[in-house]
Amino acid sequence: MQTSDYRTTIDALIAAGDANRASLMLARLWQHDASAGSAGFITSRYEKLRTRLPLLRYRWAVLRSFTVEPVLPLLRAAAFTSGIDLQPHIGEFNAYAQEILDPESALYRFHPECVVLAAQTRDVAPDLWRDWARLGEPERAAVTEATLARFRGWVRAFREHSQAALIVHSLETPSVAAEGILDSQAQENQAESIRFINRGLRALAREYRGVYILDYDALVARHGRETWGDERKWLTVRLPLASTRLPHLAAEWLRFLHPLTGKVAKCVAVDLDHTLWGGVIGEDGMTGIRLGQEYPGAAYQEVQRALLDLTRRGILLAICSKNNAADAMEALANHAGMLLRPHDFAAMRINWNEKAQSLREIAAELNIGLDSVAFLDDNPVERQRVSEQAPEIIVVDLPEDPMRFARTIRDCPYFERLALSDEDRRRGELYASERARAELESSVSSKEDFYRSLEQVVEIAPVNGSTLARMAQLTQKTNQFNLTTRRYTEQQIADLAGRPGWRVWSLRVADRYADNGLVGVAMAHLDGEICEIDTFLMSCRVIGRTVETALLARLAADAKAQGARWLQGWFLPTKKNAPAADFYRDHGFEAAEQTEGGVLWRLDLSLKQVATPEWIRVRG
Repeated sequence: MQTSDYRTTIDALIAAGDANRASLMLARLWQHDASAGSAGFITSRYEKLRTRLPLLRYRWAVLRSFTVEPVLPLLRAAAFTSGIDLQPHIGEFNAYAQEILDPESALYRFHPECVVLAAQTRDVAPDLWRDWARLGEPERAAVTEATLARFRGWVRAFREHSQAALIVHSLETPSVAAEGILDSQAQENQAESIRFINRGLRALAREYRGVYILDYDALVARHGRETWGDERKWLTVRLPLASTRLPHLAAEWLRFLHPLTGKVAKCVAVDLDHTLWGGVIGEDGMTGIRLGQEYPGAAYQEVQRALLDLTRRGILLAICSKNNAADAMEALANHAGMLLRPHDFAAMRINWNEKAQSLREIAAELNIGLDSVAFLDDNPVERQRVSEQAPEIIVVDLPEDPMRFARTIRDCPYFERLALSDEDRRRGELYASERARAELESSVSSKEDFYRSLEQVVEIAPVNGSTLARMAQLTQKTNQFNLTTRRYTEQQIADLAGRPGWRVWSLRVADRYADNGLVGVAMAHLDGEICEIDTFLMSCRVIGRTVETALLARLAADAKAQGARWLQGWFLPTKKNAPAADFYRDHGFEAAEQTEGGVLWRLDLSLKQVATPEWIRVRG
């Protein structure tokens, strides 16, 4: 299908009022042709569809020492195809320091949710870039320390004025050393001085919440240091990137945008034949499939390595394959070239059903939203069928060449994470324990007996430095049992926790099978006789085990102790949080107000109380 065919089809779908299929085709167009021309077309069509699609608006600012305007249309188009309506702000050329330091600058008036600080080495440390050879040892050290000190001042000032996320470009090294091959003989050379600054930037980011480093030097190296720049464009319009490299910078920004907005996959479901291994297991047999250290089987081992790396980010693996289950399981369990084994998969659907149906079953079994499932399949026909039958699913567009499968997986922004909690690292183990709980539930005679046999212990505690990151992550990712679906950054939660009258609680749950970790968040604030619940959410792993009642009981007791008569909270319905719709009603709350946006529920604490279930032991 040619680009012109995509455009004709998209315009026809828009004219027919089919916004969802038009959006799907716009995403396919971007996969087919991620060019400036397609970016303009895609953006203009999404502008028409904006009111008919559930797009997430996100304010994105760029402070820069070089021209970035050509990159923004590419980023906006890519963001649109991921369901993000990016609202951009570009700072004045080379005015990044002034905009950061001035609390009244246009940057802060824009109220960004994320800011990119993109400053080149030649601009922020010109002596290191162009005058290295004439500097003496003391001068080189002084320049390096002074550059780091400037960054430290900017980051400190930014955090004083804004709670937005901050992405700082690292500094790139020159493609040709100032002292030629002599540079490689010196212990403290030009490149090493720049790397010293970059190590300092990483350390600086660890000091401040919500500050992240984009490894710009690695990005340049990955795509070719010699061909990254265009000297003519740099000298004429201060654009240091060649036109062919603009999409790479947009893609790198997109890799940060996805985890910042919660547009991430929690599970990747993979096909088997020609995806996890070469060949067809039902025809070639276990000894005939291609999987090993040599070509062509090495390509599929690289796929498995990439998937294993995803599990270390807390992403679950599942199998979705049309196959004979016995043949497939034999290969998974016994083939010498397999890096993944059956225990690495949280769910399996190996049958002859439609893959969209199997993917729905996988999402239900893992208790995650369908839009949190990514699908990997070498067959473009299967990918198209899944896209059409279940458009919420993240369908990864694999190339024809299996040698490029692993790189495609590693480049997919839906698999990116900006931080990892202990719960993320243990997610596979936690789902294994969930299967054991399911077996226990099926063996007891009543729900109450099941709850008692779990031997649940909950710990409810105020937010602190060690729990803040995980709590922010839960507000950004939890959709099903989330009464208001308000998203918060670490900085915002820390700010609320420090305000008078606010309470921010975390909930940890352990049982006879495993320590589930931090799985719940509650935030409330007192105003006179009313304590209002701002946020109440629970990880899908513990929904329906009555631990939510224990957390609500703590909120009610705390509110009453503070002198509140009323405990109230909104339920704001979304497409995903139906499991929480009756939570307040089921705990004795009464509807006090109803609007188009939701229902305000209220509990009279002088007449009613919320009791902790007798089978739950509470600590803290």
